[in-house]
Amino acid sequence: MWFTSNEITMNYLDELENESIYIMREVAAQFENPVILFSGGKDSITLVHLAIKAFYPAKIPFRLMHVDTGHNFPETIAFRDQLVNDLGLDLIVRYVEDSIKRKNIKEESGRYASRNKLQTITLLEGIEEFGFDACIGGARRDEEKARAKERIFSIRDDFGQWDARNQRPELFDMLNGKISKGENVRVFPISNWTELDVWNYIKREKIKLPSVYFTHKRKVFMRDGLIWSDSEFIHRDEHEEVFEKDVRFRTVGDMTCTAAVDSIANNLDAVISEIEAAEISERGARIDDKRSEAAMEERKEEGYF
Repeated sequence: MWFTSNEITMNYLDELENESIYIMREVAAQFENPVILFSGGKDSITLVHLAIKAFYPAKIPFRLMHVDTGHNFPETIAFRDQLVNDLGLDLIVRYVEDSIKRKNIKEESGRYASRNKLQTITLLEGIEEFGFDACIGGARRDEEKARAKERIFSIRDDFGQWDARNQRPELFDMLNGKISKGENVRVFPISNWTELDVWNYIKREKIKLPSVYFTHKRKVFMRDGLIWSDSEFIHRDEHEEVFEKDVRFRTVGDMTCTAAVDSIANNLDAVISEIEAAEISERGARIDDKRSEAAMEERKEEGYF
C-alpha cells in the first residue's frame, strides 16, 4: 500500500502528538502541583493546545506561569492575555523588574545589555513561591546543544540547579517523577519535535499565533549583520540608523536578545517553506546563546529553563 507524502507527515505528527499527550498525562498523574511555563511563543502555545487535547473535555489541570522580563514584544503579551481570556486559563505572571528591586540586582549596561539571564532568578522565586514540583516547557532538542542533554523529566536540585551528569535513564517510555523534598522536575513534552514539526503541527491544527511570527513592516536597525527592532529597551548607537523593513521573527524571546529575519513569509505555507530552506537554526537569531560556547548550558546549570 502506497502513502502520499501528506499522509506520511500526518502519521508522523500523530505519533509526536500522542507522545506529548502521554507525557502531559504522566505529569498530571505523578505530580501534585505542576505548571506550564508560558512565554507566548509558538512552542508554549503548542503546549497549551496539546494540554487541551490531553484532558478534553475537562479543564487543563495546570496553571500557566510567565516570567516577564518587561522587554517582551508587545504583540506577544497582547496575544498571551487574549489566549488566557479566551480559554479561561489561570495565568501567573512574575516580573524580572520586581526581582531586580527586591534583590537590589544591578542590570547589565552597554550595547548588548539584556535581562535574559535575570529571568533565572525570577523563575526560581516563582517556583518556590507556589511550590511547583513540575514545570512544563516547550524546549526542543534541535534548538541548542545543551538542551539535547536533557531528559523528558529533567531533575533540578533543591537550589533549582541542573547537573547534566545526574539524569535518569528513560527506557521504554518509563518516566520516573519521584523527587526528594525541595527538588522539582522540568518537563519537555515536545523534546522530540523539531522547529519544522511544530510549524507543520500548527498548520494542521489551525493554531493561532502572535503576528510577529509573520512578515510585517517594522522599524529596525542593523548590528553585527543582524536585524534589531528599534525599541526603547535596546541600546542603539548614534551611527546605527533606523529604517523600515519587512521582517518576521523565528523566536520571540526578550527583545534585547532576539533579532528579526528578512522575510516575505506572511502565511503558514510560506513560513514552512522558508524554514525548510534555512541554513541557520532558529536560535541563530538569539544573541544570548552566542555570548560563549557554553552560554546556554551555564544558564541551565544555574536554574534557567
